[in-house]
Amino acid sequence: MKYIHRLAGVFMAFCLMILLFVTSVEAVVYWTPGYFEKEYTKYQVLDDLPPMTMEDLLDVTDQMMAYLRGDRADLHVMTVIGGQEREFFNAREIAHMEDVRGLFLAAISIRRICLLLCAAVLLFMAVSKADFKRVLPPSLCLGTGLFFGVIAALTAVISTDFTKYFIMFHHIFFNNDLWILDPATDMLINIVPEGFFMDTAGRIAFTFGSLSLILFDVCLTLTIKNKRRP
Repeated sequence: MKYIHRLAGVFMAFCLMILLFVTSVEAVVYWTPGYFEKEYTKYQVLDDLPPMTMEDLLDVTDQMMAYLRGDRADLHVMTVIGGQEREFFNAREIAHMEDVRGLFLAAISIRRICLLLCAAVLLFMAVSKADFKRVLPPSLCLGTGLFFGVIAALTAVISTDFTKYFIMFHHIFFNNDLWILDPATDMLINIVPEGFFMDTAGRIAFTFGSLSLILFDVCLTLTIKNKRRP
């Protein structure tokens, strides 16, 4: 039974890591004050758009991000461009963002499932009378280390050619070519250039790495402390 408990602990660690990853994505794009304005300024996106103010662009962005989380029913966002009120996104962009919204909502659902699975593991270990102090910390440590190692290796590979793997990502997660946008007609690609995605991926990696190391350090500290006890 001891080995089953250890395996359950490793499984729980994987669930926690997935939970931390999804939360890291959310933290970067939703919880970082002024993030989009900073990125828009950095890449001078207003220069690649018809005349509009930063305030209006940020309002469009807020509506877009609310849509992705399911807090807005559609992406028909009205704004002022060139002195006239019109929709910001065209039909192709809206269709693509429907697919992106599906990924966002799926990630949120997976996080909820992982949280429930963690609770189920703890319940199972309690019912089967596991030695939490001696089994759970080292199991979480092992699972966290394995998961983080795989992610770190994957990050290292992606960093060698971000464009290549960015395109590969779209081929894997989208079953159409709606993500292939034209800068001349589709404003979405102009407000989120490749540099924006690189910066965002870097911030997510840093946030996820930091949270993972904190979790690993806590588990390692508890493991060492428990081993010293008689």
